[in-house]
Amino acid sequence: MSNLLTKKPGVDEHAPYYAKYVDAVPSGNVVETLRGQIEGTLKALRCVSEDGSLRRYAEGKWSLREVVGHVTDAERIFAYRALRFARADAAPLAGFEQDDYVVTGRFDARDWRKLLEELEAVRRSTVLLFEGMDEQAWDRRGVASGNPVSVRALAWIIAGHEAHHMRIVQHNYL
Repeated sequence: MSNLLTKKPGVDEHAPYYAKYVDAVPSGNVVETLRGQIEGTLKALRCVSEDGSLRRYAEGKWSLREVVGHVTDAERIFAYRALRFARADAAPLAGFEQDDYVVTGRFDARDWRKLLEELEAVRRSTVLLFEGMDEQAWDRRGVASGNPVSVRALAWIIAGHEAHHMRIVQHNYL
């Protein structure tokens, strides 16, 4: 099974849009990447004050709290997709509009430290989900947002999505 965890998903395993996330993940065991990645993310974000977490680097851009809320929401959705497809659920899954989720998530009204705790809890749950999958589950596919996607690709997308947003955070917020 280790090959399924270390080989990047093929272009037929996800929509072209997600290639930037898959490509952002270093080679190696994706579950180990997911496990280790959160530590660096939390270390960087815990240095930000409550007031600093409300900062926007430009007009119309998300605050740091909104970025964290978005990453958490997206990971939940991607992990839910992985769960459904891993369990051989063939029902197509709808997409989600990230900007609407950020607005209705009201992340700027939430406590910064609690948002970080939630991000950590969601990641720990994601790691446990993927650790419990057998080879057949990792190889299963479904349709989300009108595009085929494999369970394996979803793990890489989750890791790459966090890496993508943390590059933006490092460059524009910290």
